[in-house]
Amino acid sequence: MRFIRSLLLMIYFAVYTVPYACACFIAFPFMSAEKRYWMAAFWCKSSVVVMRYLNGIRYKIEGMENLPDGPAVLLSKHQSAWETLAFPALMPRPLCYVFKRELLFVPFFGWTMGMLKMVHIDRRQGKDAFASVARQGRERMAEGAWVIMFPEGTRTRVGQQGKYKSGGARFAVETGAPVVPIAHNAGHVWPRKSFLKYAGIVTMSIGRPIDTTGLTPEEVNLRVERWIEAEMRRIDPDSYGPADRFATESPGATTGL
Repeated sequence: MRFIRSLLLMIYFAVYTVPYACACFIAFPFMSAEKRYWMAAFWCKSSVVVMRYLNGIRYKIEGMENLPDGPAVLLSKHQSAWETLAFPALMPRPLCYVFKRELLFVPFFGWTMGMLKMVHIDRRQGKDAFASVARQGRERMAEGAWVIMFPEGTRTRVGQQGKYKSGGARFAVETGAPVVPIAHNAGHVWPRKSFLKYAGIVTMSIGRPIDTTGLTPEEVNLRVERWIEAEMRRIDPDSYGPADRFATESPGATTGL
């Protein structure tokens, strides 16, 4: 049954995404940037609902009150494709993902992303690439969006920790924006590189903003890493060894869907 439900989800994505992307191509030239984003985010919202009823994937959010009323850089744990899809559906502000320019050429998905105000990294620019990212990010945050990055870069297996790269912290320090760390255990319901999807509840925990004033990127990155990894051991203790289980401060909880 799990295989069949996972197959149906893949069919849903294939059947739903192409016509929805075509509708975006038609509508976007007549819409503001913010309306474009929320039209694209509706695809995410509807997909989260489909996964709830088709695959039994639910979620709860802790610490929603920690999200600031102003510019911010969200730095999140990366275990699954779930968070990439779900974050635009769950966050109250537009999110600006930072991604490689090459993804713009992926049919339908990349084409739609190209019509939204995201931040592109063009590695051909060499040392000037980061300056371009910082400039784009400032513009997006000035327009009310939050910039979001995954400091581990690639998806990690449940119970494991990737190397935290300092690019997101460096961006936050450069732009003067606070950092909001996010932990979650989505790898249990949509494992890394897995076709199968599993029923369960994703716990997403949002930490208090970290003021980057006077801090180096390395200091910010270390604070983010410590908070996320400590929080992972709180919300998902069974995935870590007994020696890894240490206490962390627990924010309030909000349940969704």
